[in-house]
Amino acid sequence: MAEGVMEVTSSTWDKEVLQTGELVMVDFWAVWCGPCRMVAPTVEELSREYAGKLKVVKLNTDDNPDIASRYKIMGIPTLMFFKDGEKVEQIVGAVPKPQLQAKIDTLLG
Repeated sequence: MAEGVMEVTSSTWDKEVLQTGELVMVDFWAVWCGPCRMVAPTVEELSREYAGKLKVVKLNTDDNPDIASRYKIMGIPTLMFFKDGEKVEQIVGAVPKPQLQAKIDTLLG
């Protein structure tokens, strides 16, 4: 896992995503997913660029199907944003970095 990006699981989900006061971007991915591998370097860059303002975590949907099911993940990669324990936004598919930056900047307000 890249510096600044934390792997979360079903057992760490609540603590690392729902019980934190900061904006959290969750990358729902799987090992076999080509577009997930394409977006991973962008996710890692964003974790460094927004360090201290945005928490970036990855959740493997194959290893944690309960969380993927809870949030109705139908396609991956899905990037979901949480603030104060609530889902505030989501982006499905591999999207360009400027689009992710614009979304993050909006959510950071």
